[in-house]
Amino acid sequence: MTIKSEPFVVNLGPQHPSTHGVFRLRLTLDGEKIIDADMVMGYLHRSMEKLAEERTYTQNIPFTDRTDYLAAMTGNLAYVLAVEQLCRIEAPERANWLRTIMCELQRIASHCMAIGIFANDCGAWQTPVMHMLRDREKVLDLFEMACGARLTLNYMRIGGVSRDVPPEFMPAARRLVKEMPKKLDEYEDLLLENEIIVARSRGIGVLTPEQAMAYSVSGPMLRASGVAWDIRKADPYAAYGKVDFDIAVGTNGDVYDRFVVRVAEMRQSLRILEQALEMIPEGPVHAQLPTATVQPIGQPVAPLAIRPPVGEAYGRIESPRGELGFYIVSDGSPAPFRFHIRSPSYINLTPLKLMSVGATVADAIVILGSVDIIVGEVDR
Repeated sequence: MTIKSEPFVVNLGPQHPSTHGVFRLRLTLDGEKIIDADMVMGYLHRSMEKLAEERTYTQNIPFTDRTDYLAAMTGNLAYVLAVEQLCRIEAPERANWLRTIMCELQRIASHCMAIGIFANDCGAWQTPVMHMLRDREKVLDLFEMACGARLTLNYMRIGGVSRDVPPEFMPAARRLVKEMPKKLDEYEDLLLENEIIVARSRGIGVLTPEQAMAYSVSGPMLRASGVAWDIRKADPYAAYGKVDFDIAVGTNGDVYDRFVVRVAEMRQSLRILEQALEMIPEGPVHAQLPTATVQPIGQPVAPLAIRPPVGEAYGRIESPRGELGFYIVSDGSPAPFRFHIRSPSYINLTPLKLMSVGATVADAIVILGSVDIIVGEVDR
């Protein structure tokens, strides 16, 4: 017997815990089936890009901590690379190796959160996420050794890094690299063939390679669709051109493959770290910068402010969520004339409707979780 029903609208967020922050998803349903989906953004209302145009280039570094606050190291790096392009500054070799080490540690920490919270979305309420938070804390211990902070790190600098790592950092990092493969084995044993994870994620939220490229998706989402694109290989920065690693790719482009690719990427991060910790040279960690004493309007005297020449630059890196880019226009003053962020969380959300229509309300939660958004990047 056919039952007639009227479509109705359900709001997930902006306060619902499964929306991964202040993000609103408005679903039009026919029963449990999604027939339309709208993404409503802007609840974080940060205006970070406009604020950055009123501050000096160095003063803007802490803003980059607060876009993707689960991957502050990578946010720092993309920005300083753009400024270094403008100023034609080259960081010392040791600084580039430290940048690589910090970014791969950050990738591991970020993916620990992504995988743990994804398992939570699938119905595993506590155990997986607590296991992964345990291992993420070990990475944050290393960050605290390096710069005194655990979340908003502010470690990268234009021309290098803020300081060298203390003597205890390298032995602790080597211990983590040695111990972590066993933890990844544990994650895989716990989750890869778990019948609830498999039932909730296989064949759900499929994104074909053609669709992924058409929507400019990047990062694990793109690679899960079978596209082997990684900026660390395609356009190497820092010390990535000197290390050997593989690009983790999926085959089906579904929620399950996004999860599997992130686990595989953690193994490749450990591989990069093992090489970097052995190959890092001694030497300075910061370049000499061309500077001038200036006093921006309405601000105290800012000694040694950087004044890039007139021009524009785009610095990009492979963040844990995909291509993170900073586009900066200089007019020769100590503050950017234009400051724009190409944030992967925002771009990767664009095919959410495509992946959700035809699925169920329960599917929408795991599809959104598989995108791994940080709302600080969406509402920047």
